Amino acid sequence: DARYAGRPYQMRFVNLFHFKGGKMIKQYDYYDNKDWHKMVDQSNREKDRATLRTLKEVEWPKAYREQDTVLLDRILAEEFQLISSDGRSYTKRDEIDYIKKNKPTYISFQFKIERLDIFENNTAIVSGTGTIRDQDKDGLYDFIYKSTNVLVKRKGQWKAISSHTSG
Repeated sequence: DARYAGRPYQMRFVNLFHFKGGKMIKQYDYYDNKDWHKMVDQSNREKDRATLRTLKEVEWPKAYREQDTVLLDRILAEEFQLISSDGRSYTKRDEIDYIKKNKPTYISFQFKIERLDIFENNTAIVSGTGTIRDQDKDGLYDFIYKSTNVLVKRKGQWKAISSHTSG
């Protein structure tokens, strides 16, 4: 058995030869790589899942925390739209302008992914719970919200096209 990314798969190979006048004039090679394509798809899907997890749990929060407009620009698609908890709509430009002007004051932020699905058309849904720890005159508190994000893969890069928050 052959292996791809450490996993075995079965590959069938057939050679057909076309002879004329005792000489081979054409060779046809046929591969039945159905299993190989499944292995490649599974491996790519695992890489995409890891990429999406890093994007949502590490890079996206980092862009806001560090006011990194270049990173946020890379994450958000041009047509990105955020629907916030209060029903307001924001564009990519709005979000980039927001992080330029608003330095975070919270103590910590964590996002826990509860759903991560990748579909055949290079679309993904990533949703979960965000917890922001902060402090006011009454002491420490946690602000908890839900977020659902739709991302598309374009030219090998995952881009967020939509986000909705509640809480």
